Amino acid sequence: MKSLVERIRNEGKNLGRGILKVDGFVNHQLDPVLTMEMGQCFARRFYAAGVGGVTKIITAEVSGIAPALTTGIVLGVPIIYARKTRPITMPSGFYSASAPSHTKGGVVDLIVSPEYLTSKDRVLLIDDFLATGQTIDALASLVAECGATLCGIGCIIEKTFEGGRDRLAHRGVPIISLAIIDAMEGDTLSVRDPEDAI
Repeated sequence: MKSLVERIRNEGKNLGRGILKVDGFVNHQLDPVLTMEMGQCFARRFYAAGVGGVTKIITAEVSGIAPALTTGIVLGVPIIYARKTRPITMPSGFYSASAPSHTKGGVVDLIVSPEYLTSKDRVLLIDDFLATGQTIDALASLVAECGATLCGIGCIIEKTFEGGRDRLAHRGVPIISLAIIDAMEGDTLSVRDPEDAI
């Protein structure tokens, strides 16, 4: 994903405290062409990692929805986004997990309806960032709680220095990142495409 790496290099801003601002193409304003490329790249890389038979994609609202949607379009499967508040339309007996939010501060709840995630599902988890891995791990616990099979974890941007990949290693599934941030110091971002090392 050279196009993604270049956008991060040109537009990404280090706001301090480990926060990377990429609002111009991921977290606030979306670039539809780039987002579609992300979905295609996730599908290709998971296929190369031997992941198949996926029936659902799960993410957390809001920033994970766009890349999850384009991946779902490529794979031809539905996406589920974990809600942060329970709507009145959601039945009782829902699945829930909590995770700290680095950008919002405090703890957020992640809620999924039992109507849409079952023990028969084979699930890909797609999110925007892999940093500490706590939100992704909470989502993975929702998948496990309902008895579904987690097949892989994908994130747009991974910050290697925050240890999220190690936190998620116990899940035993491929972890695919489209762009890697190895360091953020002042105005300098050390960013690369993980496929460059292949």
